[in-house]
Amino acid sequence: MSELRKGPLRKGLLNKDLLSRGLLSKARANASNPLAPPPPGGLWANRIKLGIVSFGYLGCSPFAPGTVGTLGGVLVAWLLRPLPYFPVWVAVACVALYAITLPLAPWSERYAGRKDPGIFVVDEVIGYLITVAWMRGPSLLALAVAFFAFRFFDILKPPPARQLEHVGGGHGILLDDVAAGFWGLLVVMVPLRLFFPDLSWTV
Repeated sequence: MSELRKGPLRKGLLNKDLLSRGLLSKARANASNPLAPPPPGGLWANRIKLGIVSFGYLGCSPFAPGTVGTLGGVLVAWLLRPLPYFPVWVAVACVALYAITLPLAPWSERYAGRKDPGIFVVDEVIGYLITVAWMRGPSLLALAVAFFAFRFFDILKPPPARQLEHVGGGHGILLDDVAAGFWGLLVVMVPLRLFFPDLSWTV
């Protein structure tokens, strides 16, 4: 068979193989290079890693994966809100998520074929939890306002968020959203709680 015929045939077989991988193929279809070979590891190993970095596959959303991924943070905050020492539990959750997903950050970039891939949304979860953190669990109002505040600063990326994107070793994927989370907390949530104390901000 000529090389001219082999090329399209190989590409067709590769496309068929990718389509057979379910969530994995959908996630990589949103990346800049969906035909790039996946990183080493079995199908199930890669699927588990994808499930972790996409926070239960929220990051596999074909539309606005960062926004959809932030809903994972809303869920975590909702589950933690009745607990005593809410800010302590938020800090524990943030540190745990950071520690678990940091080693997977380089894998996600190799898998997606690009830097800071959209499938990696644990950074949005951490950033949102920072924005919504307070001495007591958040009310529905606080959960909603924190969502929009964090998304605004995550998209805007004021200093040092933009600069932190360039930190190596996987930290750059996470730290820019950590910075955006503090922007949301300090510029929006704290002033609103102080200037409008009569509103129901906590449970």
